[in-house]
Amino acid sequence: MAPKTQQSESPYSVKIEIATGKTTTIPIAVLTPKQLENFLQIEFKRLAEEAGVKGSRVHIERAVAADYEQVIGEVAACLRSAKVSAA
Repeated sequence: MAPKTQQSESPYSVKIEIATGKTTTIPIAVLTPKQLENFLQIEFKRLAEEAGVKGSRVHIERAVAADYEQVIGEVAACLRSAKVSAA
């Protein structure tokens, strides 16, 4: 039995834009090349169709991996701002 070759994972920044101009960014998604290909060719289209969204686009860029403390700080800041907005 031949051993499977392991695909390396890379961090990506995923930005989704819909026709109304609304955007959302997922800061870091760690994907293998095959997962990235499937996401772009199959999954994003399926998800947009299920949501009934037309004219959506996805932008994917290779991300620089942030250190853990930076990620924790950004998540905490985001959550604090959401709490203030909800109040």
